[in-house]
Amino acid sequence: MSEAPTNAPPFFQLGGLLRGETAGLAKGITAWNQQKTNHLILVIVLGSGAFGGAIGSWRALEQGLWAAIKLPLVLIATAGGNALINAMLAPLLGINLRMRESFAAVLASFAFAAAILGAFSPVMLFLVWNVSPPGAGTAQATAGHGVMLLTLVVTIAFAGVVANVRLLGLLRQLGGGAAAPGLLLAWLTINLLLGSQLSWIARPFIGRADQPVRFFESEALHGNFFEEVARVVGELWTHFLH
Repeated sequence: MSEAPTNAPPFFQLGGLLRGETAGLAKGITAWNQQKTNHLILVIVLGSGAFGGAIGSWRALEQGLWAAIKLPLVLIATAGGNALINAMLAPLLGINLRMRESFAAVLASFAFAAAILGAFSPVMLFLVWNVSPPGAGTAQATAGHGVMLLTLVVTIAFAGVVANVRLLGLLRQLGGGAAAPGLLLAWLTINLLLGSQLSWIARPFIGRADQPVRFFESEALHGNFFEEVARVVGELWTHFLH
């Protein structure tokens, strides 16, 4: 009886994923199965759940629990939408990427990003400890909410960009060649537009001091993510100028 090879691709080793070992990742993607999907989804749930719980605890422990549930769901939904769109874009950019391979590659990038978010969880708890709590004065609580919200946005954006750029070599391994940067740009654009709007619908992740703790906003479909970020930046600018 022949022995199993000892040099199996390090697809399920988190260290191999974070190092972006594209040869092993490419082999794993071309031989995809349900077990690999479950493994990466588990990484997404644990990493982004820990991050969401940490940053949501600024408002209340209950809000942290809701954020720990919702953030992994938003990432998984964004990954599914991104995979579907990129499977259609890849042939137009000259990359022979099937739907299954597109989903596997996108899911790997989101697992990478979730692992980074999980590593930021202690930093978020430190920030929660030091930022003005919801029970402070109205101006301080508003500024605290703004700081927490912008930190959430910047950290998720950072993790997403690093994860996708790190896996650029994976697209080349899958046959992208010179067209790989174009598909990477499409990944980042779709992640920004789809992920930000899904996050807006699933809000709040942090919660405002003048509003009760809740799982969803009562007017979830009103407004948009970019308007809210601009408004929060304006509030913080006014607060720190005075």
